[in-house]
Amino acid sequence: MLKLKLHWQILIAFLIAIILGISIPEHSGYVRWLGDLFLRALKMIIVPLVFSSIVSGVANLGGTGSLGRLGIKTISYYITTSVFAILTGLLLVDIIKPGVGANLGFRMDVPELTSSTGSLGDIIMRMIPTNIFDALASADMLAIIFFAIMIGFFIPRVQSEYSDFMIKIFNAIFEVMMKLTSFIIKFAPLGILGIVTGVVADQAADKTKLISMMQHLGIYMITVLGGLSIHFFITLPLLVKFIGKVNPVNHFKAMSLPIITAFSTSSSSATLPLTIDAVENNVGVSNKISSFVLPLGATINMDGTALYECVAAMFIAQAYGIELGFVQQLIVVVTALLASIGAAGIPMAGLVMMSVVLTAVGLPLEGVGLILAVDRILDMCRTTVNVFSDSCGTVVIAKSEGETLKV
Repeated sequence: MLKLKLHWQILIAFLIAIILGISIPEHSGYVRWLGDLFLRALKMIIVPLVFSSIVSGVANLGGTGSLGRLGIKTISYYITTSVFAILTGLLLVDIIKPGVGANLGFRMDVPELTSSTGSLGDIIMRMIPTNIFDALASADMLAIIFFAIMIGFFIPRVQSEYSDFMIKIFNAIFEVMMKLTSFIIKFAPLGILGIVTGVVADQAADKTKLISMMQHLGIYMITVLGGLSIHFFITLPLLVKFIGKVNPVNHFKAMSLPIITAFSTSSSSATLPLTIDAVENNVGVSNKISSFVLPLGATINMDGTALYECVAAMFIAQAYGIELGFVQQLIVVVTALLASIGAAGIPMAGLVMMSVVLTAVGLPLEGVGLILAVDRILDMCRTTVNVFSDSCGTVVIAKSEGETLKV
């Protein structure tokens, strides 16, 4: 099996995990720890990898013109694709109306949502940390990225003897982190085996929950998955084809490993090391572009999450019999965009940020409990869209900078 390519190893591990989770759910603990260990290893490298890559990337850009141009392109792409995703979800949920007449027999309390959620103003304020060490320790990615951009921006603006030294240091740290990342990635099949076995076992252990999920929330799932599919298979490939001038099929093949890992782990941040590796080695994007665009995208470019938040908010409103007018739906669109930017790249982060959207339009916060039963599979799918969108944006921006790619 070690002679197989890594993405085939992961696919085999994924299938084995499904079989184990269904056949012996009571013994899933024997392999579940492999997934926990793999995720801990990935989380261990996220902060130093993101910080060093952004500082290195921004510092190597040098002049204000190149940084400003690249930054404007990156932010413009991320906002555009997120808006496309949200409008796709809004259109589908208005046509299908999955929550109208819903008779959901279960509701779950989510008391931790209130304490873990801030307002949109808090999300914006959180970008500027009062203590960068606290931000690093708590993995507050918005604050870390803002501080890293500032450090990278000002390194070339000090005396050359200092700037050259600092650039070499951060370049060296980034190279070491990439080597460590490559080592951890080799254990991805074992990690996926543990993660997926645990997820399947949890669902299989409660047959009533599975039946209820299929009966009451099937249409809602179809709506979300339909929107994600349109964005994944139509919108993003069209952008890659006509703006990036790249064959979308070849790009998809080059990104197969990060896509599979994103689906398995439900974490765009945990997948970031694999995304950087695939974009640079398989697609041919330079480190100068990837080290700036991808870490930023893993934090603020959440197309799948934004689409999901819009559809879920509309579904909850329909389930409660609350009619949202045009202005309120517009508020949902804007809030979903901002909330997706503030969502951390970890499993279930979009579910927590959902409360921001609900509060903005006056929907009951406990409505989140309606969709908890099916959130895991949707979390896996929307994370896949998030990661693929990041990679597509990197290709589009790299081509706009005149780079020649392999795909």
